[in-house]
Amino acid sequence: MGFFDMSNPPTKDFFASPALSLSLAGIFRDAGAAAAAAAAASMEVEEGDEGSGGGGEGGSSKREETVEISSENSGPARSRSEDELLLEHDDDEDDHGDKSKKKKRKKYHRHTAEQIREMEALFKESPHPDEKQRQQLSKQLGLAPRQVKFWFQNRRTQIKAIQERHENSLLKQELDKLREENKAMRETINKSCCPNCGTTTTSKDGSMTTEEQQLRIENAKLKAEVEKLRTAIGKYPPGAASTSSCSAGNDQENRSSLDFYTGIFGLEKSRIMEIVNQAMEELKKMATAGDPLWVRSVETGREILNYDEYVKAFSVENSSNGRPKRSIEASRDTGVVFVDLPRLVQSFMDVNQWKEMFPCLISKAATVDVICNGEGPNKDGAVQLMFAELQMLTPLVPTREVYFVRYCKQLSAEQWAIVDVSIDKVEENIDASLVKCRKRPSGCIIEDKSNGHCKVTWVEHLECQKSTVHTMYRTVISSGLAFGARHWMSTLQLQCERLVFFMATNVPTKDSTGVATLAGRKSILKLAQRMTWSFCHAIGASSYHTWNKVPSKTGEDIRVSSRKNLNDPGEPLGVIVCAVSSVWLPVTPNVLFDFLRDEARRSEWDIMSNGGPVQSIANLAKGQDRGNAVTIHAMKSKENSMWVLQDSCTNAFESTVVFAPVDITGMQSVITGCDSSNMAILPSGFSILPDGLESRPLVITSRQEKSNDTEGGSLLTIAFQILTNSSPTAKLTMESVESVNTLISCTLRNIKTSLQCEDG
Repeated sequence: MGFFDMSNPPTKDFFASPALSLSLAGIFRDAGAAAAAAAAASMEVEEGDEGSGGGGEGGSSKREETVEISSENSGPARSRSEDELLLEHDDDEDDHGDKSKKKKRKKYHRHTAEQIREMEALFKESPHPDEKQRQQLSKQLGLAPRQVKFWFQNRRTQIKAIQERHENSLLKQELDKLREENKAMRETINKSCCPNCGTTTTSKDGSMTTEEQQLRIENAKLKAEVEKLRTAIGKYPPGAASTSSCSAGNDQENRSSLDFYTGIFGLEKSRIMEIVNQAMEELKKMATAGDPLWVRSVETGREILNYDEYVKAFSVENSSNGRPKRSIEASRDTGVVFVDLPRLVQSFMDVNQWKEMFPCLISKAATVDVICNGEGPNKDGAVQLMFAELQMLTPLVPTREVYFVRYCKQLSAEQWAIVDVSIDKVEENIDASLVKCRKRPSGCIIEDKSNGHCKVTWVEHLECQKSTVHTMYRTVISSGLAFGARHWMSTLQLQCERLVFFMATNVPTKDSTGVATLAGRKSILKLAQRMTWSFCHAIGASSYHTWNKVPSKTGEDIRVSSRKNLNDPGEPLGVIVCAVSSVWLPVTPNVLFDFLRDEARRSEWDIMSNGGPVQSIANLAKGQDRGNAVTIHAMKSKENSMWVLQDSCTNAFESTVVFAPVDITGMQSVITGCDSSNMAILPSGFSILPDGLESRPLVITSRQEKSNDTEGGSLLTIAFQILTNSSPTAKLTMESVESVNTLISCTLRNIKTSLQCEDG
């Protein structure tokens, strides 16, 4: 099925338990129920139940289904000869009396060749003997009537299994034959078409069409046959099922793998389409509705979902009944982005582009399965099952793993919608400990405006398990800001703006100092972007990292993680240590961001600069806000000079300042436009968030307060990465942990001193 195309699969052992792997492979609709049925069936074969298997036709057929599971399900029995299978069941039948007898040791009885011959003779005449025939035969052979009854029952089951297996192999042959014909036909059609325009080059006679018609009819018949067989497999043992579903599963050209492996959802494709269409309708209403569904907060101006109205409007079962420990996060935001509609839609439907569009929010993502490919270049109508691990840029907030189905649809000539919704059946089949978060219908409505602009309305609606969050981040998360629509929307705007500046050929000189050529500008912007992605990847609480808490002398909560780079040319090779600390500072995010990105004040906090002057070599704008820029600084000290590449980004929710020392000769070649993809770079930096507390003065007085006092504080995450040993086989030493620990403590102390908030 081509499950996870990524270096770090989200679930290490996706098929950890046998029952789970069976249910995921689509063999059982419901693994639990099937196991119970199998257990019940084998019990019945052993105990017997005179009432249900008697002379009546209906009773016996119902009985056979149950017996069939047990007789075929015993693994070894399938690989033995048919007669032995028969004897195996007969062995069990000798002691079928009361349940109390089970405690005694079983007496095993093998039917003699004579007895089998006599029963076989009657079976040929009448596979369903009545009570009288069974009594007569039992007297004649010296067997109990129950033994005769069970012998016939098992024989019928066995014959049926042999027939179905035979049908199965015939069907497989027919399918293979059809494939060959299909292939030959495709080749014929390709040969008779113009390679450029696809139109027929020769006037064909009618025979081709007739043959094609014939093939289509045969194809339809075969599909119906496969469908019929698949329903039989629902009550059929795994061993036999695998033969048909595997051979059919290879034919990916016409049908999605989900048509065969229905166990992933336990749902048919038609039911999934029904769910996503309902989700689409809900998203459209959620995006456009006003009061009373969405109420605007007086203090913050943000829209708040009125949950009682939501339950009424969408007739949702109130989740507090079923899942008491879940919290609801709902948010909505609207904005204009500088990007054309086709490119924007594509960036949502291609998982790699989507991951790159939101580096600070998505630590991992994968398309698990494509349910429907969609039509045209924009994939109208595409449906795919996806996995994402969502993060914040701090080790203090655990990541959220979410599985959902994404559906992309064109609503009108200039409107598209992309909806994400979690499906219960997926979660039943995946280790429940992973599913901490579910998406109720969420997504965005994209409206094409002229001149390559789009208006985007974003709705984010999550249902998450309640978990303990670090006190510092509690407000940001409980208010729904951390993973809410505003965060996604402002990140999208920032990325689209960066793309515009990257492609632009007419950037004013004042916005592009120190770099002479367009190629050089692009090369530096590309390197800076890779540096920031790498930084986001390194500091979250993703399952990539194991963070260890290290006590610091100055009282900060410092987390340390180490990794080995064996062959990635984009980073220095060897053992890398990353240390991160998150603190609250009584300073507004804007003040903090401006302070940290200002080269004139860099020496106040940067220990590496040794207090020396910092000179700007290049400054490239990558957004309308002056805070969105890439700069190259030169630091001169008595011993040597060093260059530092810095990428600063700011949006309505979050700001980052990421920097890394760079090789001077390597950087000079990048400035001239050389490819930067193999330049080793190890980023450190800062992430700045508002603390989420409402901006209201605590005391009202006639005297005008400074605005700084009422705007709340900032959550600052500081991260340093250092290469401790250039040999990847080296061990991590305590000295290297100590040095990076000291680096963070000193930098934090310097920042607090400069911003006069030591008591913070």
